[in-house]
Amino acid sequence: MHTNSVDYHHELLEQITFHRAALWDRRLTGMTDEEYFWSPVPGAWSIHPRGTSTAPIQGGAGDFTIDFAFPEPDPAPFTTIAWRLGHVIVGVLAARNAAHFGAPPASYESWEYAGTAEEALAQLNTQLDTWLDGVASLGQEGLAVPVGEAEPYPEAAMAVLVLHINRELIHHLSEVCLLRDLYLHTNGVPA
Repeated sequence: MHTNSVDYHHELLEQITFHRAALWDRRLTGMTDEEYFWSPVPGAWSIHPRGTSTAPIQGGAGDFTIDFAFPEPDPAPFTTIAWRLGHVIVGVLAARNAAHFGAPPASYESWEYAGTAEEALAQLNTQLDTWLDGVASLGQEGLAVPVGEAEPYPEAAMAVLVLHINRELIHHLSEVCLLRDLYLHTNGVPA
C-alpha cells in the first residue's frame, strides 16, 4: 500500500501565492482612481474624504473614512472596490497581522485608508506580504497551535484561521476583479 503525505503548510501558502501570481497581480495592475471609487448603484458604501460620507458609522484615522453601520442594514449596501479593498486590507489582513505576527495594531477605526487606487494596492501588497511571511513562519507544527483570545473561537487551530483568511482573500479579491471587469465593460474597454 502506497501513502503520500501532504504538506498542508505548503498547500495553504501555495493556494494564496498561486492566486496572487496568476490573478490578482495581473488583474489589479493599472487600476485607476475612477475604478477604485466607481459605484454602479446609488448609495454604495465606499471610502470617502473625511466629512463627506452619509453612512451611520465612518471609520478611519486619516483623511479618508470607510462606511459602516451596526447592525448592518438588510439588505447590506453594495460596496465599491475601494470599500472591498479597505475591508481586505484592514479587517482580513492587518488586524490579523497585528494579532498573530507582531505587526502594528490595526482596526477599522484607527486605519489610514487609501485615497488612491495605487495607495490601496500598495497597502494590500504590504499586508499580504506580512500575512504570508507570518504563515510561512508557523511551519507545519504552528498550524496546530490555538489562535487564542484575539479570535472569536480561541480554541481553533491556526490552520482554521489560515483557511478562513484564504477563503476571504479569494472571495473578496474575486469580487474586486469582477467589479473592475464590470467597470471596463460599462465604461468602454480601453483599446
